[in-house]
Amino acid sequence: MEILLATAIGWFTAVAVYLVLRRRVFPVILGMTMLSYAVNVFLFATGGLVVGAPPLLEGKVAGPGPMTDPLPQALVLTAIVISFGMTAVVVMMSLGAWFQSGSDRVDLDEAEPAAEAPQPEGRA
Repeated sequence: MEILLATAIGWFTAVAVYLVLRRRVFPVILGMTMLSYAVNVFLFATGGLVVGAPPLLEGKVAGPGPMTDPLPQALVLTAIVISFGMTAVVVMMSLGAWFQSGSDRVDLDEAEPAAEAPQPEGRA
């Protein structure tokens, strides 16, 4: 089970890096979201991959047995909320940039000099 989870985290990370390096806004947002999912699964896996085990509660666990650590679960819940808020802010910023410039390209600086380049003399 650990190998399957590690492979999934690796694929999520690889696809996320590929999408973040795109020149359009939507793939970048999708890549950032996928990267946050990969980190969340990694944090969740650090608590132990035990199915049906109770969380580690002091004095409330009946007998010795497999237990999971609740701290990574709390961290993942917090990370989910933060990544959702961050994604909403980035979507709103990209929508504002799209309405202002009419393009969803990330590298607007490279596109603008070509459009504003002075015409050589003698040409209309």
